[in-house]
Amino acid sequence: MEKTLLSFGHGYSARALAARLVPQGWTIFGTTRNEAKFAALEDEGITPVLWPDGDLSAAFETASHLLVSAGPDADGDPVLARFRDQIAEMAPRLEWAGYLSTTGVYGDHQGGWVDEATPLTPSTRRGQMRVDAEGDWRSVPGLPLHIFRLAGIYGPGRGPFEKVRQGTARRIVKPGQVFSRIHVEDIAQVLEASIDRPNPSAIYNLCDDDPAPPQDVIGHAAELLGLPMPPEVDFEAAEMSPMARSFYAESKRVSNARIKDELGVKLIYPDYRRGLEALLGAEL
Repeated sequence: MEKTLLSFGHGYSARALAARLVPQGWTIFGTTRNEAKFAALEDEGITPVLWPDGDLSAAFETASHLLVSAGPDADGDPVLARFRDQIAEMAPRLEWAGYLSTTGVYGDHQGGWVDEATPLTPSTRRGQMRVDAEGDWRSVPGLPLHIFRLAGIYGPGRGPFEKVRQGTARRIVKPGQVFSRIHVEDIAQVLEASIDRPNPSAIYNLCDDDPAPPQDVIGHAAELLGLPMPPEVDFEAAEMSPMARSFYAESKRVSNARIKDELGVKLIYPDYRRGLEALLGAEL
């Protein structure tokens, strides 16, 4: 049976998944706000559709799978706001639906561990919007929904090397602060594993094995490049955007046991050291 994926918000993570599915013969419709991206998406085997006013009729008629990467805004989930009726109509015939959320829904745990059963206590407005969006998607009747809560994403084009090379990197230190992170290729392999083994209503944390202080990641990048160690800056004194500073309001270690136990996933990059080494190796 032909597999067709309708991908809303076909960006960084969705493109990594598509790179695995297209060679298997999948048809993929991907929405983008920028018509200038059409050629690149077409080169990747994607049928691009302009958001929000492009023609999605063929995608709604043929999709066997649904992926939503688009984030919520102040008005709620943008996909459901525009297409709830169409998605509810197609839901019973979908084999799988995935919603990409964030580990920000758990809020601050002062460095403690969280898993998928941890109560949702977001400490930021962004986190609360994600909690609300998860609930909105769960409310669609008959949708075979899987929720993926992503840690901080890195990968090709999204590493710390450029700032280190430019001399603008800083090791911002806030005592006790740790973040979980995930390489984009591991996001893609988890999504593919879930597609191959659907379990509607399942929730999965996507992160690696090594929650770590952010200054350690910057420091390791400098070591790999053979460049001077970026200076340490106290968090309270650091010049940061309000968005960047808000990330430091939460510190937690996120368990990834479920993706291993239920989906049989073996991480390609189980910690940031191996992930950064691979990124740098790919540049050489």
